[in-house]
Amino acid sequence: MSTYLPKPFEVQRQWHVVDATGMVLGRLAAKVAMILQGKNKPTYTPHIDTGDFVIIINAEKVTVTGKKADQIIYDTYSKHPGGRRVYAYKDMLALHPERVVQLAVKRMLPKNRIGKDFLTKLKIYKGAQHDHAAQQPKELKLA
Repeated sequence: MSTYLPKPFEVQRQWHVVDATGMVLGRLAAKVAMILQGKNKPTYTPHIDTGDFVIIINAEKVTVTGKKADQIIYDTYSKHPGGRRVYAYKDMLALHPERVVQLAVKRMLPKNRIGKDFLTKLKIYKGAQHDHAAQQPKELKLA
């Protein structure tokens, strides 16, 4: 009996919509990372991208538990002298809520080339509207 390995052109990709309203950031990111990698499918193979596309809407309504809202710090650097910027979670959520969710998901993916490919299948939007109606995404309930 030989093990079935899916070919990259045989993978059937689906589109999912996730509403982030009231969801905890880390739990949302962990579940989305699993879907992007394809670990929820029986044909999962570590070296082949078998994951689905995920659209996250209402990114500004994501929450964190405990004192994390005061403790989480985002650090950016522009590669120029004096170009370091430090943002608190509350400030980053007000300025760029898409980046908060994207960084959480990115940190839960593999740190290699295929991890970067997984991240290209993630689409994040601040409000309830998205531009992917033509792909006919299905609503995904993450409880």
